[in-house]
Amino acid sequence: MRYDPQMVQPMREDLTNIGFTELLSTEQVDEVVGSKDGTLLVVVNSVCGCAAGKARPGVAIALQNSARPERLATVFAGMEMEATNQTRSYFHGYPPSSPQIALFKDGELVHMMERHDIEGRDAHEISSVLTGAFDEHCAAVAG
Repeated sequence: MRYDPQMVQPMREDLTNIGFTELLSTEQVDEVVGSKDGTLLVVVNSVCGCAAGKARPGVAIALQNSARPERLATVFAGMEMEATNQTRSYFHGYPPSSPQIALFKDGELVHMMERHDIEGRDAHEISSVLTGAFDEHCAAVAG
């Protein structure tokens, strides 16, 4: 199911406005997610309420942490189907979920938040989980 692109645009901008690169093709996914260099946060974005009220705001808060991923990427479930499926192919051991937040370090998946990890938490709790993962796996960025 594809959503109305005009309806989805503000949801995309919640992430692109804070530095996320949209992955719109399988080739882009393989180039970015398939890279074995550094740290990468990937958000599978969604129209659902837990993405809007919890996941996206939680990610935005977490990115204010001194330790944070070097690269940020997102795909939109229900829009770029092939790119989303290709992204999820890198989430070894995790079933598809929307939203979903994955942290990679040198090409290895080191932290995952699935929908069930997001639904029961508010944005600040999600941020706290993510900043813990960032502190463990990412270097501090120069201010």
